[in-house]
Amino acid sequence: MGITVDMSRPVADRTVSSGSADRQATPFRTLPRQARLARVAALSGLDPAEVEAALLGEPLSFAVADEMVENAVGVLGVPLGFALNFRVNDRDVLVPMAVEEPSVIAAASYGARIVRSAGGFTASAEPPVMIGQIQLVGLDDLDAAAARLRAAGPALLAAADAVHPNLVRRGGGARGLELRPLPDTPCGPMLVVHVLLDVADAMGANAVNATVEAIAPLVAELAGGEVRLRILSNLADRRLARAKARIPVDLLTTRAFAGREVAVRIVEAWALAAADPYRAATHNKGIMNGIDAVALATGNDWRGIEAGAHAHAARDGRYGPLTSWSLEGETLVGAIALPLAVGTVGGHLALNPRVRVALRVLGVRSSRELAAIMASVGLGQNLAALRALVTDGIQRGHMALHARGVVAAAGVPPGLREVVTERLIASGEIKLGRAREILASLAGGAR
Repeated sequence: MGITVDMSRPVADRTVSSGSADRQATPFRTLPRQARLARVAALSGLDPAEVEAALLGEPLSFAVADEMVENAVGVLGVPLGFALNFRVNDRDVLVPMAVEEPSVIAAASYGARIVRSAGGFTASAEPPVMIGQIQLVGLDDLDAAAARLRAAGPALLAAADAVHPNLVRRGGGARGLELRPLPDTPCGPMLVVHVLLDVADAMGANAVNATVEAIAPLVAELAGGEVRLRILSNLADRRLARAKARIPVDLLTTRAFAGREVAVRIVEAWALAAADPYRAATHNKGIMNGIDAVALATGNDWRGIEAGAHAHAARDGRYGPLTSWSLEGETLVGAIALPLAVGTVGGHLALNPRVRVALRVLGVRSSRELAAIMASVGLGQNLAALRALVTDGIQRGHMALHARGVVAAAGVPPGLREVVTERLIASGEIKLGRAREILASLAGGAR
């Protein structure tokens, strides 16, 4: 089980409106940009000038981008927003999310508002132990080679620690070896050595890769085989993050459905994902909508996170949902568990000013705390999606938000966007051509 991360330290009042506790405040979504930034600064306890400098200026200079990737020609923008209403382990958090898809931030905020009314999420994260793999081939006797490596375990761990003395001083370092004989592969017998490395508050890829590359010659010498691959595994299943929510069914009541019926329908929807990989894939995609958006906003490797999450979903030999939902009396209980290899230091995090300010607004002090919050976002996103699916359907809210983007893309002037959006939604055709037709009709009526 994971160790619960302490996220209860006192902070400035961070309660956010938009349907949460402060009903008197102007909803965040209706504020102009400058006022939103001021609200973010106030709720996070940061200097307003610092927040504005990071979020109003250039997102990432080309000079920095050119250092980050090869053959750079520019910087691609992705919308950055904040999910509201999250309360995780008794602490209010503003959650940065970078995502291009409409309704993701709104859905996360809505799911969090329901859970907030029930006391919030409880979340935990295991120590940040990553797995590095060393592939050995050309072995005559896998068992004998494994025995030699097992006997040399202390020496191999010492060699691993010698690669990163600063990491050891920060409390990280090698934590163990695992030996995985693979007697029957398409290329013959292999032995895979797992090096378990505590990477502290880093994502850890560079540390792990450097470690396995450094000790691979010693491993080959002891085992008597030849080394091939030396690289981390993105299935970081020693680094699981978990979140849980307990929701009285009355909080799920809609105009059309009693709360208990909504809860039953949510459990039925989860049961389909548990039984059918075709549904599970979409179920999990919705979860990762939220988790990936937080990963991108905080400068983390969302692709590695995706790989680990989906591999974990298939850990029993059949692809299934990352969450579970059940009814306990009059309480809907939701839970999530998935590998989350994330970092708050190192890599390119220091190069991007918006990543730095996003992490400061989030207020996390460790990679484990970040992982716990991200697991909560995934669970909240899943709750919002399932509730919409089993009541009004997913399109109603999603297409209303999508319409705003279509109207902007159609070239509608700012002063007419609200009325065109309303008419576009009423038409039931959320299409670029239809938005232009509505604009033309308004222009014609004005003559």
